[in-house]
Amino acid sequence: MFRNARVVSERDASLGSVPRRAPRKPSPRRELDGWLPTNESVSVEPTPSPRVAMQLDRGIRSTVERLRKAGVETYESCEGGAGHSYPEPTIAFHGGPEAGWHALSLCLAWKLPVSELRRVWDVLDRNDPTGPHWQIVFKRRPG
Repeated sequence: MFRNARVVSERDASLGSVPRRAPRKPSPRRELDGWLPTNESVSVEPTPSPRVAMQLDRGIRSTVERLRKAGVETYESCEGGAGHSYPEPTIAFHGGPEAGWHALSLCLAWKLPVSELRRVWDVLDRNDPTGPHWQIVFKRRPG
């Protein structure tokens, strides 16, 4: 938790034997997972593309196309952000128990920033559960 932590007694500090450092400024980067290693760089997300019916969002298009070519039956995707269907980049797809693990293994092999793999049952208006289907969620837009 503490980086370069050093225990200093009050006596040592008052004698000036310990060099004083300026207080650390808060980091301007947004911590997505609550913790970021010091050697990991964080890029700022570009603004979401405008929503256009029946078109893939620019921020997730290439990942959806790669998954489809690899045999994943996608049916819904969103690059996430304000004004979009999902708050985070998400791809939904059909398939049995193995389909989720297949899609996850592809995304990990492609070094995409996966945050979650979900098995989802939607509840319709008449309290009828439907599903299940899969969703793969990304920490940031995979590109």
